[in-house]
Amino acid sequence: MPSNTPNNLHITAESSISCSAQNRTTHFKPPISTSPETTISFILKKCIALLQNCASSKFKIKQIHAFSIRHGIPPTNPDMGKHLIYLIVSLSAPMTYAHTIFTQTQTPNVFTWNTMIRGYAESQNPQPAIELYQQMRLNRIHPDTHTYPFLLKAVSKVVNIRVGENIHSTTLRNGFHSLVFVQNSLVHMYAACGKYESAYKVFELIHQRDLVTWNTVINGFALNGKPNEALSLYREMGVQGVQPDGFTMVSLLSACAELGALALGRRVHAYIVKVGLKETFHTNNSLLDLYAKCGRIREAQKIFDDMGERNVVSWTSLIVGLAVNGFGKEALEHFKMMEDLGLVPSEITFVGVLYACSHCGMVNEAFNYFNKMKEEYGILPRIEHYGCMVDLLGRAGLVKEAYEYIQKMPLQPNAIVWRTLLGACTIHGHLALGQVARAELLKLEPKHCGDYVLLSNLYASEQRWADVHNVRRTMINDGIRKGPGHSLVELGNCVYEFVMGDKTHPQTEAIYAMLMEIAKKLKLQGYVPYTGNVLADIEEEEKENALIYHSEKIAVAFMLINTPPGTPIRVVKNLRVCTDCHLAIKFISKVYNREIVVRDCSRFHHFRDGSCSCGDYW
Repeated sequence: MPSNTPNNLHITAESSISCSAQNRTTHFKPPISTSPETTISFILKKCIALLQNCASSKFKIKQIHAFSIRHGIPPTNPDMGKHLIYLIVSLSAPMTYAHTIFTQTQTPNVFTWNTMIRGYAESQNPQPAIELYQQMRLNRIHPDTHTYPFLLKAVSKVVNIRVGENIHSTTLRNGFHSLVFVQNSLVHMYAACGKYESAYKVFELIHQRDLVTWNTVINGFALNGKPNEALSLYREMGVQGVQPDGFTMVSLLSACAELGALALGRRVHAYIVKVGLKETFHTNNSLLDLYAKCGRIREAQKIFDDMGERNVVSWTSLIVGLAVNGFGKEALEHFKMMEDLGLVPSEITFVGVLYACSHCGMVNEAFNYFNKMKEEYGILPRIEHYGCMVDLLGRAGLVKEAYEYIQKMPLQPNAIVWRTLLGACTIHGHLALGQVARAELLKLEPKHCGDYVLLSNLYASEQRWADVHNVRRTMINDGIRKGPGHSLVELGNCVYEFVMGDKTHPQTEAIYAMLMEIAKKLKLQGYVPYTGNVLADIEEEEKENALIYHSEKIAVAFMLINTPPGTPIRVVKNLRVCTDCHLAIKFISKVYNREIVVRDCSRFHHFRDGSCSCGDYW
């Protein structure tokens, strides 16, 4: 009898082990006068039967395992090891236990290797799954059809595209690439690693696409910031006669939220209700996110209020939604309600709370919440939380304090933190600190176009045109191109995109006529263009003319001529809304009696009757 068997798991031959799966008791009574080999075989069969039936208790696994060892079944027995490992993985028991059994098992077969790979792929630490696959090949164990889906799932979680591409090559050589579940796993792997174009290439090669195939590629585009492509694929899916399910709807809602496509998102919502798709946390949270990101925060709140059950993600989604829509105080009130209910906030919840403070200028409150996160909830601040604090100080004009805060951070500041400081320096005119931030960014991300633009704007605000010219010449020499600012609006089931000075739309003549009309009406109301944002060495009159053709103004003009009076207008902009456009849209909302919601790269602006929800603090 092995001496390392735990005492508390001692089971005699006359003991019985209750099997809860069948609510009965099985007794071990080996045949009388049989050989030791027959007895061992009998006990092995009974232990395996118990393992197959007792599928609800992690503790019973250890009981059966201990019994098998005490009665002569060696730890190296491959049949016992196979069934033990399978049950451990199925019950999500610790993989350390499974690994111990696996290392003791003599010549494990491909099923056992696959089970171990699956267990690690579904765990919080998927890296060992890849290491096991490499070891498996070294041991000349040939992977089968079940190996690759589990393995690719692990690769997707660790986001290792190089390993993923090698596995893809192996599936091609071994002839497994034509199996739909391997193809689906490849699509998911490429999408999870940010290679949506490769994901689509694999998708195109799949001849027999099932619902999982369509869901995977749609979700891949939605997650990688390609919402238009996700929506196009959904339409193609309908043409092919494939019926969507709840997972499809969640991906579509994510795409609509990214685009700010409220009307389309509402149709998805209506479809979910019509076909009676089961309401889940995932679906409800996606609907909440959709309405919040489309500037309909009250509709988002109604979704939240109507939810029969809410989890921390639900509360966090609403808190973040309120914060980015300019309702910071309400966001903090909901955080207090969440605490009162005994729910434990997550790291992301505190990102939302700090974000609310940052966009409302609540500096002292933010530091109180930051300390609370550490001291009361034991959450170790991550770089995102420190980034929020730097943003908070920068927005409040406390640029020197923001720099000092960065220097005292216990974590190494990343490019986003330094870029946040550079942006604050540009807004508030701190040239010396801006150059310091730029020097740090050159070490971390020397080719980021946005940093060149921020520095150029900073020099321009100081009238240092020679430095502006040098920065722009450097960009050209280094082959760095600035992505154009654009604004999106939704009309008649379509999303339209406009860039500065855009003349590609068929209604260009009418749009520009409306822009001239807007300019005249606004000046009669006392509007004076803010030319400080035109960072070019040109005459004042030219600066005023340039301001007229900003993308958000073109988008608003387009909507004014294509929607009935009083219809709300929603614009999604990829950059920070400039001071002049913010001022002009306030006037437009009053002159044309329109509610105008602009979502820029960091928050929402709700314009109504000449004022904005941000209180001119953004």
